Amino acid sequence: MTTKRDEPEGPAAPVVAGLLLAAGGGRRLGGRPKALLPLHGRPLVEHAVRTLRAGGCERVHVVLGAAAGQVRARAELSGCTVLDNPYWESGMGSSLRLGLDSLTGTGTDAALVLLVDQPGIGAGAVARVRSVCRSSATLAAASYEGRRGHPVLFGAEHWAGIVKSAEGDQGARPYLRTREDEIELVECGDIADPSDIDTPQDLERLKRTGS
Repeated sequence: MTTKRDEPEGPAAPVVAGLLLAAGGGRRLGGRPKALLPLHGRPLVEHAVRTLRAGGCERVHVVLGAAAGQVRARAELSGCTVLDNPYWESGMGSSLRLGLDSLTGTGTDAALVLLVDQPGIGAGAVARVRSVCRSSATLAAASYEGRRGHPVLFGAEHWAGIVKSAEGDQGARPYLRTREDEIELVECGDIADPSDIDTPQDLERLKRTGS
């Protein structure tokens, strides 16, 4: 006779880490680092970290760039692995490469990538995309009325290919174009707004909704 304690355990759930890209300098915002834009009285980078954690990512790596020292001094990022990208001005690709490299060897099966300047993407969307991860081979992305967006989830088996091809502001797009049939789209338009903060008008909208 076997008891529940004697029964073999099922396979462990994949470990999904949050990877927050927060290096942007906000050139169209007068050079205000996006990580330090205010939301509910705190820097945007803190909001994004909370979103990843509330969505189920216990490990969170944050890539900083513009005004990295100021961000470290003003934002509460305890418990995160914080990385400074000295090449942030070359585009998002360098931050993505640095972030994925930092997760190699940590026992992480997949990275869930979020951008700091999309505060309308909340924990619900993170959790929904995270939930489709089955293994280190998974590729998934949120979609908004069928259009792919963030957050995106990269299984560890894809990291080397992404790192090799991520240049400029293209990020992972060159790699994903070769894997379109493998990407699982997760509709999030009912629970998230993927609008980003790029212009003074966007910043005014953020101030009205979250200052």
